Amino acid sequence: MSGLPVGAPGGPPPGDVVIGLDVGTTAAKAVAFSPGSAWRATALREYPLSEPRPGWQVQDPDAVVAATLEALRECVTATAGAPVTAVSVGTAMHGLLALDRDSRPVSPLLTWADSRATGQARWLRESGLAPELHRVTGTPVHPMSPLTKLMWFAASDEATCARARWWVGLKEYVLLALTDFLVTELSSASGTGMLDLVAGDWYPGALEVAGVDRGQLPDVLPTTAILSSSPALTARTGLRAGTPVVAGAADGPLGNLGTGAMERGTAGLNLGTSGAVRTVVDRPATDPAGRLFCYALTADHWVVGGAISNGAHVVRWAADALAPDLADGGADEALLALAGSVPPGSDGLVMVPYLVAERAPLWDPDIPGAFLGLRRAHTRAHLVRAAVEGVAAQLASVVDVLDTVAPVSTVRATGGAFRSPLWRTSVAAALGRPVRVGSDAEGGALGAAALALYALGHTTRLEDAPGVLLPEAGEPPLVVPSAEEIEAAARLRPRLPALLEALGRLTAGAGAR
Repeated sequence: MSGLPVGAPGGPPPGDVVIGLDVGTTAAKAVAFSPGSAWRATALREYPLSEPRPGWQVQDPDAVVAATLEALRECVTATAGAPVTAVSVGTAMHGLLALDRDSRPVSPLLTWADSRATGQARWLRESGLAPELHRVTGTPVHPMSPLTKLMWFAASDEATCARARWWVGLKEYVLLALTDFLVTELSSASGTGMLDLVAGDWYPGALEVAGVDRGQLPDVLPTTAILSSSPALTARTGLRAGTPVVAGAADGPLGNLGTGAMERGTAGLNLGTSGAVRTVVDRPATDPAGRLFCYALTADHWVVGGAISNGAHVVRWAADALAPDLADGGADEALLALAGSVPPGSDGLVMVPYLVAERAPLWDPDIPGAFLGLRRAHTRAHLVRAAVEGVAAQLASVVDVLDTVAPVSTVRATGGAFRSPLWRTSVAAALGRPVRVGSDAEGGALGAAALALYALGHTTRLEDAPGVLLPEAGEPPLVVPSAEEIEAAARLRPRLPALLEALGRLTAGAGAR
C-alpha cells in the first residue's frame, strides 16, 4: 500500500524533505514532509504478527526491517531527487530480541503483546519487588516489558541465552539496519523496565533481576542524537550517502508530539492495534499506585499515561471468528458498518475485550476477555459493537486514572481505527470530554519528523516543530457523538470496575492468559 504526495499529487516537493518512520506492530509507515509546505508523501508496508503458541506474539525482525526499508525506498522515490535532510525513527515499544556476536537474530522479536512472561510478572508482584522497580524505571511490572521477558528466557530458554551477545528491541535493530550502529535512545530504553529514569542509564537492580550484564545492552543516546546512514541503506533506498539519521523515540511519546498534545491538560490518544493515553510533563513522574507509566520523549519532555493491549485488533479478531463469510481484505470495514446498525449500548451486551493480556490501569494479565449479558436476540453485529464499546470504555478508565495525577480537559487523537465513524464516536462518548481526531499523517511519523527538525536546530522549541512540517494543517475536527451514544457510555462506565473485579475472582489461580 502506498500514498501519493498531498497537495501536489505525483509532483516533486518544493524544497528539502524530512522523512519520519513509524515502525509499528503490524505496519511500517514512511512519511516525507517538505517543511513550510503542504506537500507530503506516504508509503506503507504491512507484516504479520504470529502466535506460534497461545500467548506468544512474535515477528520475524528481518521481515519488519525489510518492510521498513521498502517503505523508505518508496518515499525517497516520491521526493523526485529533492534533498532528504534527515530520516528520523519511531518504533513500537517493549519488544525484545536476542542477537549473536555478528548482530544476527537468534530469536524472534517478542512484541509488547507477548504474554509468556506472565508468571515472572506475577512473581515480581508477589515478592514485593514490583513497586521499587516501577518507581525507578517508570515501567509497570507486566509481561509486556523486556525485563520480565528476559526473566522468562533465563528460566526457560538456556540455549538462546547462551547464544545471545546482545539483547535489544525493535528500535535498536532498525537503527542497526539504517546506520550500522547498535545503539538505543532514551525513549525506547525508558520502556524496558530496566532504565533508571533519573540517572538516564541502565538500573543495576533491574539488570540483576533480569539476569543480564550491562555489556549485553546497547549504549543509551539522546533521542536527538544524529547518526549517518549506512552504505547498504544508500544502495537499498536511494538515500544520499551519509544522510543524517536521528535516533528518534518510541512511537507512544512521538504520538503526543505529532498530534500536538504537548500542553498541560491535553492528552494524546492513539488507537491502532493497541491504544494509549498520555500527557506531557517536564520531568520523570511515577504514579505511587503503579497504575501509570512514565516514558521519555526527550530529556526535558516525558509522558505519563497508560496503554491498553486490546485496541482495534478486537475487530480483526471478530472478523476471523465471526465473519469468515465476508470478503478478504474488507471484513473489518464490513463488520464495523454492520455494528453501526445496532443501537448504542448493544442492547445490554457488554464485552470485556481482553483478548491478550491487558495493561492499564490494572496491569493484571490474568483477567480474561468475556461477553456479559448475552441473549438469544444478540447478533454478530451486537458482538462487534460491544467489542468497540468495550475498548472505548477501557480507554476511558485510563483517562479516569490520569485525571488523578494530571487532569485531562481535552483529548487529541490519532490512529488508523479513527477512519471508522463508529470508533470515533464511541471513544468520544466514553471519554466524556472534547476529542479532536487528526489525520493519518499526524501521530508517530509526524512526531518523528518533528523531532528531526528540533535535533537539526531548525526550531528552538520542540512544540513548534510539527507546525513547521504541516503549516496549514489547522485544528483537527471535533468529534460529536450522539446523545444516545453518550447515554450508553455513561451507563457502562460505572459498571466496568465491578465486572473486572468479578472476572478476576472467577479466574484467580486458573492460569488464564
